[in-house]
Amino acid sequence: MSANSTQVVKDLKDKSILVSREFNAPVALVWRAFTDSEILDKWWGPAPWRAETKFQDFSVGSYWLYAMVGPENQKHWARMNYLSIDTHKDFQLEDVFCDENGIVNPELPVSRGSNVFTATATGTRVEFKMYYSTEEQIQQIIDMGFEQGITICMEQLDRLILNSQI
Repeated sequence: MSANSTQVVKDLKDKSILVSREFNAPVALVWRAFTDSEILDKWWGPAPWRAETKFQDFSVGSYWLYAMVGPENQKHWARMNYLSIDTHKDFQLEDVFCDENGIVNPELPVSRGSNVFTATATGTRVEFKMYYSTEEQIQQIIDMGFEQGITICMEQLDRLILNSQI
């Protein structure tokens, strides 16, 4: 495991969560890890959960539809809508909970934000910042275990990179 750690900054007043992590890999490789469903399925779900892609078209106006699959095969669906893409730099997204057909669940929070990729002296820094409509929505995400889950996911990606599995 690298010496890098995942930083999670929750700002209830701003209704945002910022996740940042540096990876010891070039931008192009880390970008692929965030935009290719075959690679996302290897790290996006926090173990013992895993991601399973139903559909992905990484292009503006399209989306990634996937399930978080639990140890007893239970599935929780989500969809990441791609709003803008600047290759190897950033992409803007909308993240929603949905059913297996991508129909949004209005009872769960919707977030909008960006993933920004920056070359560093030793690799790539990723900053993933999401905004919510209300303080209640961000609190709901926090209560659902977002910080622990995303930290596990980032560690899993770090291991894939270090073991040259991408």
